[in-house]
Amino acid sequence: MAAPRSPQSPCLQAAVREEPRNVNVIDLPTSETFAAALAEPRIYAAMAVAALAGVTRGFSGFGGAMVYMPLVSAIYDPRIAAVTVLLVDLVAATPFAIPELRRCTWREVGPLSIAMAAGLPLGVWLLVVLDPIVLRWCIAIVVLSLVPMLASGWRYHGPPRLPLTLGVGLFSGVSGGAVLIAGPPVILYWLGGGNSPKVLRANLMVLFMICDVLLVAIFGHQGMFEPRPLALSLLLGVPYLVGMGIGAYFFQGASDKLYRTIAYAIITLAAIVSLPVLDSILR
Repeated sequence: MAAPRSPQSPCLQAAVREEPRNVNVIDLPTSETFAAALAEPRIYAAMAVAALAGVTRGFSGFGGAMVYMPLVSAIYDPRIAAVTVLLVDLVAATPFAIPELRRCTWREVGPLSIAMAAGLPLGVWLLVVLDPIVLRWCIAIVVLSLVPMLASGWRYHGPPRLPLTLGVGLFSGVSGGAVLIAGPPVILYWLGGGNSPKVLRANLMVLFMICDVLLVAIFGHQGMFEPRPLALSLLLGVPYLVGMGIGAYFFQGASDKLYRTIAYAIITLAAIVSLPVLDSILR
């Protein structure tokens, strides 16, 4: 006769049934993932948006995310827009930012980076928990609020003060984590300083590279790098990068005022078209 088995506690039974999982493993997209993405008609609208965002970034040096985020959020959702633009920007900008590590002014980049790093987790938390429609309204409001300030030519002209630096960095981190638009607050703060254009460019490129790297770590911890957004990152990244090249090539002879005016007009139109009340246009 077989010996009777000792009863197991409910906790032990649950532990036996549950298979161990590694939450840090990233599932890469398969050919089926790409096929499913390409089978959706909206992918082609998103590709057009990515190309337009790339052209805007290429000829103006800014504004790519301000075009991309509201429109791709309307076509898909804010989380997919955030993951894809993050990966595309990381690939596009990092090779150019690494040489600037030795040219930037670390006494300015360092404190702002620390404050930004403190704000990023809160911003990503908002990206994860907020209703997509609410978040889309937030994206449109942020963009439409920042464009007039950028277009007006207003800049902060006072001396850099540590409390203000930390405040700008914190705001930039929250905005960057929630809607992937971290640049305008820093640009408005730093452009009025006494740095040469070369040093300013180095500071901005290094700061945004740090922002991208931190966001990759936070997104990975949140499990946001799933097969579908990874596949869309590649599919949308190609037209974005091509658009950047086209913008940089064809608009290099244009006046600064002309291409900034065009960029502001495109960004404003993108934010207006992305408003949830106009979903019938994109969906």
